[in-house]
Amino acid sequence: MSTLTCRIVPATAVAGTMALMLTGCLAGESAGSDAPAEGSDWSTSEVTVDWATYNPLSLVIRDQGILEDTFGDDVDVEWLQSAGSNKANEFLRSGSADIASTAGSAALLARANGTPIQVIDIYSQPEWSAIVVGPDSDITELSDLEGKSIAATKGTDPYFFLLQALEEGGLSLDDVEVQDVQHADGRALLDGGSVDAWAGLDPIMAAAEVETGDQLVYRNVDFNTYGFLNSTEDFIADHGDIVQAVVDAYEQARTWALDHPDETAQLLADAASIDLEVAKTVIAERSNLDVSGVPGDDQLAVLEVIAPVLVDSGDIAGGQDAVDDALGTIVNDEFAVQATE
Repeated sequence: MSTLTCRIVPATAVAGTMALMLTGCLAGESAGSDAPAEGSDWSTSEVTVDWATYNPLSLVIRDQGILEDTFGDDVDVEWLQSAGSNKANEFLRSGSADIASTAGSAALLARANGTPIQVIDIYSQPEWSAIVVGPDSDITELSDLEGKSIAATKGTDPYFFLLQALEEGGLSLDDVEVQDVQHADGRALLDGGSVDAWAGLDPIMAAAEVETGDQLVYRNVDFNTYGFLNSTEDFIADHGDIVQAVVDAYEQARTWALDHPDETAQLLADAASIDLEVAKTVIAERSNLDVSGVPGDDQLAVLEVIAPVLVDSGDIAGGQDAVDDALGTIVNDEFAVQATE
């Protein structure tokens, strides 16, 4: 990855830390390696947060050192790249990351399958998925996918986009062959002729349009779920002060990104190694950052639509009951509410 050079020190970092202390949102001290440094007011001495090219706000926070400035020398911040929602969920499940970003559908899948995560902030409302074919493909509509091989990353929004698209075209998973690979590998398989189609994800998908002439043969913004920032219930309970600081950083990054779309696009171009004009398309046309960070009814409404698709896919062991329970417990809005007051 290219080194990101645009660094702006947030003027509110110290004030934000004091506000956390005054509002009484500091969690109790934890034990072991997470114990806070002597004299520190933070509940832990380290936190691991993901960054992802599908989450532009994470790029802003990482580049500008917002968390590092907030925590100072008291908390070490480790950044971990998520190549897709499935990887972010793996990081949370294994404890490799404390806070990580996914699509809403992927978060619901993880929660329904027993990973105790909750959404603590909304980072975007994107149109980041579509069905992609090569420039010379004879696939022009969804029904043409019958009998075809399709690359998709299971456990991510593009995969669930594919499931919904197949249903829209009168098809099912039994009518196609799905190659389960990471997003970048999906594009490589498509461009190499090893698959007939790809359930794509931006910014890789936007780059494929420009660089190799790949075509988006089916788009539907309603099939895309929101961008969720998630943490585990244990981390939320034990380190609420850290969670609040991260959510505050996201709100600060959102304000900056909305005021500086070209600079945000440059960060994306550098991080994803894509052309700047492609990155500008992703930021301006396919990433609605001007959305409330507070998770709630809007996100649940989208997840309720996709819930039957998840159940029918067989990817949830507990079926409908597990999905219903996940829908009732996945939202934790307290941190975003405080950050936006």
